[in-house]
Amino acid sequence: MTATPPLIAPATRPAGLPLLVLGRGSDPASERGVDCPGSLPAASDPDLVARATAAKAALGERVFVLGHHYQRDEVIQFADVTGDSFKLARDAAGRPEAEYIVFCGVHFMAESADILTAAHQKVVLPDLAAGCSMADMARLAQVEDAWDALTDAGLADAVVPVTYMNSSADIKAFCGRHGGAVCTSSNAEVALEWAFSQHGADTKVLFLPDQHLGRNTAVRQLGLSLDDCVVWNPLRPHGGLTPEQLQAARIILWKGHCSVHGRFTPECVDDVRARVPDVRVVVHPECTYDVVTKADLVGSTEFIIKTIDAAPAGSSWAVGTELNLVQRLATRHPDKNIVFLDKTVCYCSTMNRIDLPHLVWALESLVAGHEVNVIEVDSDTEAWAKVALQRMLELPAGPARG
Repeated sequence: MTATPPLIAPATRPAGLPLLVLGRGSDPASERGVDCPGSLPAASDPDLVARATAAKAALGERVFVLGHHYQRDEVIQFADVTGDSFKLARDAAGRPEAEYIVFCGVHFMAESADILTAAHQKVVLPDLAAGCSMADMARLAQVEDAWDALTDAGLADAVVPVTYMNSSADIKAFCGRHGGAVCTSSNAEVALEWAFSQHGADTKVLFLPDQHLGRNTAVRQLGLSLDDCVVWNPLRPHGGLTPEQLQAARIILWKGHCSVHGRFTPECVDDVRARVPDVRVVVHPECTYDVVTKADLVGSTEFIIKTIDAAPAGSSWAVGTELNLVQRLATRHPDKNIVFLDKTVCYCSTMNRIDLPHLVWALESLVAGHEVNVIEVDSDTEAWAKVALQRMLELPAGPARG
């Protein structure tokens, strides 16, 4: 019998993260959903669609199924509503009669739904392994260490933390405790304007966890320079920054990124312009600064969808966002030439963990009276996360950006 390969030695493991050979071994202490309780239907089962349909019908108004834009079509067909993470969480809060919210998305999204829904509602994530690599790049202990370093440098009193919606509940709560707020890709501009107004000219912003959204917003929309931005690397002492760099910075960007949007390169834009005549390039602001400066339009997932929907017949578009959505847009608009920005196929691997077998298993378990994969945020974290979310909700409406 072959022994399971060990994790890397603790002395060389950065920030408690395991290094595992793909498909060999697991680390239940850090990986959610390594084991799926119960019997998961086979992906080859020809009755999966019928089973999902029957289970959803049996639950009736007791269940409300949410589908994120990046989900597979096989899952999206069973969603009562589709949207981005914040829209879906608010939609769930607007359905108090639903006993169960089945969130076809990733873990931080289900947490947000649990925070915003009523106490009697239970949020179910069909596969607990559906996480978000970006959200996991900012862990609470790391952020607390960074805040301690800013305090030691005499800067924390002038720093306002702002976290992207794509972050864990405890990071949202951290921002709530420290006078900060949450933002989405749609309102990052007004969120940063609000943050910079909090302590006068000396205000600094700690932006979590996506450095690219923070940089693109600060430089392209607020007029800051690239030199006003520094990147805090949680794996290096003091973030890899000198006291002088911190003192001079206007915005401290956390070293995090989206594994999907970070794949697009300036060369992708050059290549598609060479291949597709009169193409317009629209990308998500989680892309790198070099990519967004080459694009024609930049905006949130909802912005991208509305732009393509409103585009004239016969127009050509290269879209820099998750491939499931791009393919769905191309299918919906056969009169338009819609292509993926990169030649390489790139789905969101963790979002794709929510597949039809997991959805069927979750729904059938609820029909049988077994509550599975319930996401519960503790009361203290929920209270402070709500503070940060409420600050975002109180922000004025910002300009539509493209």
